[in-house]
Amino acid sequence: MLAHLVVAATAALVTGLVTPLVARLARRLGAVDRPSDPRKVHTAAIPTLGGLAMLIGLLAAVGVAWLLPTFGDLFATTSEPVALLLGAVVISAIGVADDLFGLPATVKLAGQLLAALAVVVFGIQLVHFWVPGLQVVALSSDLGMVLTVVALVAMINAVNLIDGLDGLAAGVVGIAAVAFFIFTVRSTSTGLVESIPTAAPLLAAILAGLCVGFLVHNTHPARIFMGDTGSMLLGLLLGVAGVSYVGRTTAPSYVDFYGSVPLFIPALVLAVPFLDTAFAILRRLVRRQSITAADRGHLHHLLLAFGHSHRRAVLVLYYWSALLAVASVGPAFVPLAALAPWLLAAAVIGAAATVAGTRADRLEGSVDLVPDEQLPAADGSGGGA
Repeated sequence: MLAHLVVAATAALVTGLVTPLVARLARRLGAVDRPSDPRKVHTAAIPTLGGLAMLIGLLAAVGVAWLLPTFGDLFATTSEPVALLLGAVVISAIGVADDLFGLPATVKLAGQLLAALAVVVFGIQLVHFWVPGLQVVALSSDLGMVLTVVALVAMINAVNLIDGLDGLAAGVVGIAAVAFFIFTVRSTSTGLVESIPTAAPLLAAILAGLCVGFLVHNTHPARIFMGDTGSMLLGLLLGVAGVSYVGRTTAPSYVDFYGSVPLFIPALVLAVPFLDTAFAILRRLVRRQSITAADRGHLHHLLLAFGHSHRRAVLVLYYWSALLAVASVGPAFVPLAALAPWLLAAAVIGAAATVAGTRADRLEGSVDLVPDEQLPAADGSGGGA
């Protein structure tokens, strides 16, 4: 546990220190998000490319982990560290190109597929997992590869789409990473999962550190946006952590079910952006629009329109993500029957906070919902969109 904290602290410190330098670089390169698009909720030009700082933080943290005896078996017996670093570099390169030049959606998707394939080729792939009633399901290498790539690309785009308010994506991913880390450590320490080297706990700790370090500069009012460079990187890393953890036991208990279903915990914590993504696609299909078309129907836009201030809208979404994190990890510590009433009460409080708004907040946080047909195509600029 101490080694994980050291690595997480390294990721947070390096990311926090490097981010202002990346902001300078972004301004020199012209990677600046200007509030010309009606979807934007910020009023000043903000540098992007913040994901580069997180990539540097990731490299530093993995380097420190390589020096620590705790992670010796992981680096000596598996290629998972190489796989996650290669995937991170590829997805970051695609993100930088998109933040600088605005890549077409098809090109960006191709880059996401390439990054996911890089992860699979170097050893992180779904091989088998447990399904209630079917026990262990073994996957062929081809099917495992396809499912892994689909899972990773889905996670990348879920995080990418929620990156619409200052601190939102980093905060939600940070919550998911902490929840996932707690569960993996709990499972390992209690013997619920076979002791097979996996990068999952290490990567979850690093992810939490990256998010904390970046949030220092990205909370409202943000001084830098992560851009697609950061949102796609966070999505990939969170997905890789989930895939790496899956399939480590052939006889899971009820509690271990949560870790055996592919990506269950991070996907549950990210239920808010996943639902937002699903509704966005459905909304655009019903309107006969391209699914990549921009609109202001995302949850964070609706919270602003309902009367929440920018900061309060982010906190509301943090709250729901944290509640889902407790719901996913809690049964590993407390019987579900005892936990359920508390979760229900917390959900009622969350619902009240979601619909609450005052006239003053409405004046501060409201946005004009312009018709979708007047909006340009999605530019994937990230934070503040």
